[in-house]
Amino acid sequence: MTSAPNTPLLDKVRIPADLRALPASDLPQVASELRTELIDAVSQTGGHLGAGLGVVELTVALHYVFDTPADRIIWDVGHQAYPHKILTGRRDRIRTLRQEGGLSGFTKRSESEYDPFGAAHSSTSISAGLGMAVARDLKGGKNNVIAVIGDGAMSAGMAYEALNNAGALDARLIVILNDNDMSISPPSGAMSSYLSRLASGATYAGIRDFGKKMTAYLGKRVDRAVTRAVEHARGYVTGGTLFEELGFFHIGPVDGHNLDNLVTVLRNVRDNGTGPVLIHVVTQKGKGYAPAEAAADKYHGVNKFDVISGTQAKAPANAPSYTKVFAESLMQEAKLDDRIVAVTAAMPSGTGLDLFGEAFPKRTFDVGIAEQHAVTFAAGLATEGYKPFVAIYSTFLQRAYDQVVHDVAIQKLPVRFPIDRAGYVGADGATHCGAFDISYLGSLPDFVVMAAADEAELKHMVRTAADFDEGPIAFRYPRGNGVGVDMPERGQPLEIGKGRIIRQGTKVALLSLGTRLADCLLAAEELDAAGLSTTVADARFAKPLDADLVRRLAREHEVLVTVEEGSIGGFATHVLHQLAHEGLLDNGLKVRPLVLPDEFTDHAKPEKMYADAGLDAAGIVRTVFAALGRNVSAATA
Repeated sequence: MTSAPNTPLLDKVRIPADLRALPASDLPQVASELRTELIDAVSQTGGHLGAGLGVVELTVALHYVFDTPADRIIWDVGHQAYPHKILTGRRDRIRTLRQEGGLSGFTKRSESEYDPFGAAHSSTSISAGLGMAVARDLKGGKNNVIAVIGDGAMSAGMAYEALNNAGALDARLIVILNDNDMSISPPSGAMSSYLSRLASGATYAGIRDFGKKMTAYLGKRVDRAVTRAVEHARGYVTGGTLFEELGFFHIGPVDGHNLDNLVTVLRNVRDNGTGPVLIHVVTQKGKGYAPAEAAADKYHGVNKFDVISGTQAKAPANAPSYTKVFAESLMQEAKLDDRIVAVTAAMPSGTGLDLFGEAFPKRTFDVGIAEQHAVTFAAGLATEGYKPFVAIYSTFLQRAYDQVVHDVAIQKLPVRFPIDRAGYVGADGATHCGAFDISYLGSLPDFVVMAAADEAELKHMVRTAADFDEGPIAFRYPRGNGVGVDMPERGQPLEIGKGRIIRQGTKVALLSLGTRLADCLLAAEELDAAGLSTTVADARFAKPLDADLVRRLAREHEVLVTVEEGSIGGFATHVLHQLAHEGLLDNGLKVRPLVLPDEFTDHAKPEKMYADAGLDAAGIVRTVFAALGRNVSAATA
């Protein structure tokens, strides 16, 4: 057991009002103690660390200057918000982060009045903030709205759509661009700080407004010429031309770890500005913790770790992760086919394409947090004879659904979609749960949708997708490790739309799609022991459905249970559609679809989540016995 960190000043801060009662001279110590508390807490829970460390001073300054929660602070993306949670009445629960029944790893409206908008995906803050600002103006309110966007979120087109709209509406909105990778421009010492203070102050703002009034009196042509000249000149000095052209008053870059400067700039903006303002703040991801500063990518999201050494705990794995199996299988195919290319949307390591990129750097494309672009970019590659694999998490692919429909499916382009994080994802909760891809892809004409039952099947599906040129094809697989099956030297192409019988019985049929197959096999053993001879089949394909397999299972068994790691409207819907139209329900067949619950499920350990959903072996057995009107405990006694 490690002792709690010594945090005498932070101990006085329960909510931001307590922080605002302190003298400004205490803020650096508060920030230091907040950083220590953050490191200690995340070392015990795991979670996102680097981004939070980078915004400690910014978080302190924002809550010190602004009257939260009346003033709205929107964190984009929400994993920057751990320091914010500590300062807003949740410190006593911070060591429950991402645990069952504990705090969310992201901002969440139902969790706190200090979270005005939930954010777990990226690039939504400016749009949401603009909506709040316009609503405030319609109500005649005076509160501030601040959108903090960063950690790569400015690479998404949605952010620029919102900036463009905000500039046109001229609503009072404060956008803070948290530039934590020096991607735009670093601050240049004292002169940069001086310019930021000067540009944000009442004097400059007053001169600027007076100048616009004066030139307006002289005529529109002179007004435009003079105003543009002034703004361009200032833009060349401070780097703000792009944002000025979008209608924002630009300030920065500002050193995001200098509290004196941050507080001054934020106060000036709060007290003197009108219209939309963008403050460019430069921070260091992992700031203040040496291991995170040295390896920002590895400390973006962490397991539990030792604070002294930085060593992260790793659960012993007896099987490779699905993500790694996908990456290595794709590399194997790419060595044999130079038309294979890989596309990711800012998730090279999360999707395994960092490995592919090392082997094939010229055939790997990270397009940033821009899933819509990624899909249409891949469609363009496909038109020219290449074989694009667009590796995107299930929940992130939702952002590009129109492009999947319009740019890929309608044109029947052979774009391949490896869909990682299918099903429950544990600690990342509802926002990252891969529940809907079977439903939203399976509804599209001529779209092939596969689900791997284990790591060997995933290898076969990579080969199948590489060989398939007749239209779009997707294959889904979960987060975590495989089940430890023997792996083929190379994947074999599967016959499109054909499943397989794993285990033959006579009374009960379990038809699985995806990695619930292992639990189906365990359930079959228990059912057999209770005198219920059980068949287990792996559908492999949600679309096209193996109609012959479904027909055979329906005719030869009294009970048919479909099992999938997806929402209602997915695989089971296709099975029931066939059964109904072929009259296979007319002879007393008892069909029970098992799907993810029709709800957004909070975070917990995946095995607990599947058990609660009735999608583990015990839940499958209960479903079969209930269908037969039998009692499980009596039958297994």
